[in-house]
Amino acid sequence: MLKYSLTLIFIALGLVSINAQKDSTAHVVQVSGIIVTGDSLSPVPLSTVYRLRDMRGTVSDLVGFFSLPVKAGDTLVFSSIGHMPAEYIIPEIVKENRLSLVQFLKQDTILVDVAQVFPWPHPSKFKQEFLALNTGMNEYELGRKNLEAILMYDRMTVMHADGSENYRRAVQQQADKMYYSGQANPISLLNPIAWAKFIQSWRNGDLGRQ
Repeated sequence: MLKYSLTLIFIALGLVSINAQKDSTAHVVQVSGIIVTGDSLSPVPLSTVYRLRDMRGTVSDLVGFFSLPVKAGDTLVFSSIGHMPAEYIIPEIVKENRLSLVQFLKQDTILVDVAQVFPWPHPSKFKQEFLALNTGMNEYELGRKNLEAILMYDRMTVMHADGSENYRRAVQQQADKMYYSGQANPISLLNPIAWAKFIQSWRNGDLGRQ
């Protein structure tokens, strides 16, 4: 009786060892692909891809690409926030050690019941708060005040040149330098137009404001 029991134990251990070796030498396939939406074919970034056998996997990149080693017959699970999960079963027979896959995910739409938000606990409180409300100037009055000529002029006098004005000035200086290359630059001290502009600015008080 003991002899038969030992024989059965050795046979069972042999079967377990054979199955373990068979599982360890199973055909390994490198699955690579892209995850896209089913309606617009847009990439689904940062999606979770894992093997259902051991719950291990990876995450797709910003363009939906992923790559994961699997075994023949494994089940891949794809999931992403806002999409319905999907599964893909690796075929038992794969000719090569790599497999390309394009996985589609359907968008998951969740309907939420209508929620009404009230700023006051009771309608009678609205009347009290409305009467005590201090609106001040409305948008029309505020815009009209900001467009007053004196205010716009004061802002204009302290406003610096923007990028386009600085660019035009730099280009003009470069053009003047090339135009007068090899000769003396004109002296504005003898230019009557420059003197007229200077006198006009002095009368307007522009020099004092600067």
